[in-house]
Amino acid sequence: MADDKNYPATGTLAPVSPQQTLLVGVLPYGEGEPTNVLVKDGVIAAIGPDVQLDDDAKNGQEIELTGQVLLPGLVDIHVHLREPGREDTETIATGSAAAAVGGFTAVFTMANTKPVMDDPSIAESVWFKGQATGLCDVHPIGSISKDLDGKTLTEFGMMARSEAKVRMFSDDGKCVNDPQLMRRALEYAKGLDVMLAQHCEEERLTDGAVAHEGAVAARLGLRGWPRAAEESIVVRDALLARDYGGRMHICHASTEGTVSLVKWAKNEGIPLTAEVTPHHLILTDERLETYDGVNRVNPPLREHRDIMALRQGLLDGTIDCVATDHAPHSSEEKCCEFDNARPGMLGLETSLAVIVDTFVKPGLADWRFVAKVMSERPAELVRLPGHGRPIAVGEPANLTAVDTNKQWTSYGKDTQSKAENDPYEGMTFSSRVTTTLLRGRVTLHNGVVQK
Repeated sequence: MADDKNYPATGTLAPVSPQQTLLVGVLPYGEGEPTNVLVKDGVIAAIGPDVQLDDDAKNGQEIELTGQVLLPGLVDIHVHLREPGREDTETIATGSAAAAVGGFTAVFTMANTKPVMDDPSIAESVWFKGQATGLCDVHPIGSISKDLDGKTLTEFGMMARSEAKVRMFSDDGKCVNDPQLMRRALEYAKGLDVMLAQHCEEERLTDGAVAHEGAVAARLGLRGWPRAAEESIVVRDALLARDYGGRMHICHASTEGTVSLVKWAKNEGIPLTAEVTPHHLILTDERLETYDGVNRVNPPLREHRDIMALRQGLLDGTIDCVATDHAPHSSEEKCCEFDNARPGMLGLETSLAVIVDTFVKPGLADWRFVAKVMSERPAELVRLPGHGRPIAVGEPANLTAVDTNKQWTSYGKDTQSKAENDPYEGMTFSSRVTTTLLRGRVTLHNGVVQK
């Protein structure tokens, strides 16, 4: 990872905790013997089995975490916190609480709010509300086009230089279908070193589509969404990034073909990166048999072969990181005919558990891999200082502890989110976040949000 000194500054951050905290008996990255980690003034002050609170420490606290895995605080570069405009489904406060429960210390919230995040004042409002809440750093994502209209570029420079220091731009929820507009966006973004994130959907191929185009959709009478709708935009934007520079990122990769195309682009030296959601790693379109609106998502749940390709792509580095695409919706927007259900699923509180049970428990990957795809690499992609850093003395104390023997069952009604559209309803997981620290401040302790 590049050194933080090379990264642009961030706006005013919530203060670090002046209190000393001793994390007792943790396993950094799940390795070695249990050790203690002393956090002081927002940074890791000491690591070792005999490390204790300073003798003169005032209001110091010890947190017993014997045998728990310690990771750098997680970073999610794709969430929807709905504020401003849809505070009935989520707010910065409730989304931040869900993030803390999930082990996240930084999240990036998409621009498809009401009004759209296409103006520095709106972005700054979101940034400062997140800082006032103090549970995680909430970074606004600016829209690529004004009002998501796909016609006029937003002022990337003004937003990047605002107090919110916008580092990423996306029309997510909509695809930037105009190649000329995307070309100009890439050229503009290159000069500012900000990242563009594309929602890859050729809308002429998805008109009326609600499910993956395959045998399940055909049997259920649902309009099919072909893989080509995603893949055609992936290859188009890869070629634009090749010819005009600028960092292009593929949102929620969902197909076997997308994995192949991203691999090709990287082999060609094209600055293309990609993310995958937890739900696209474990859920298939077979779930649509019930017509339950909770299973409607954009892009749709695919087939088993796509899941396996996405898993392998994440393991070998073709897919760069995990991003939840946390998308809260009201019960009225989900408890309806499948065709009319709003696309999207909750994800912040369950994502780590999904990744652990999919990769670590079967022995496919270790905890270093989890740290890479859920913290280090996403922070690197968006040039985010202070997050995704090594667990080492002198580094910022953005940390999360995971109990690997904490079996639990996910229920939408139990989430910190205002919404309950949990795709993992009734599913049991083997590991759970117990403690989260943001710059030394405990935001989650024993599974309870420290508001």
